[in-house]
Amino acid sequence: MTDQISQARGQGRDGAVVAWILYILSIPSANLLVVAGLIVAYACRGSATGLAAQHIEAQINLFWSVFWVSVVLWGLIAVSAVASVILIGIPFLLLFGLLLLLVSIWFTVKSVLGLLALFNDRPA
Repeated sequence: MTDQISQARGQGRDGAVVAWILYILSIPSANLLVVAGLIVAYACRGSATGLAAQHIEAQINLFWSVFWVSVVLWGLIAVSAVASVILIGIPFLLLFGLLLLLVSIWFTVKSVLGLLALFNDRPA
């Protein structure tokens, strides 16, 4: 019975749990642990099966989607900072900074929900 449950969960479940936890710790670590979580996800990607493989793919996709949104927002913040010299960019600087904060919070919430889904044997 236990073997059937572990086969349904798939190989690599521990790696998926570790990666979700590192993603959750992104805000307190100034996003340094996100890179560690991505490395763990990529390392476990080849050997993971079943539900764990689906979670690892979700982790990798989540990282890259948030990465590119953050790159765009940082670019807009840079343009707004330059425009704030003539006072036009200040509202945009605040807006894009708030959006960057919301993306960071959304990433953390999505990571918590992914970890809970993994513990409940549901897809991410």
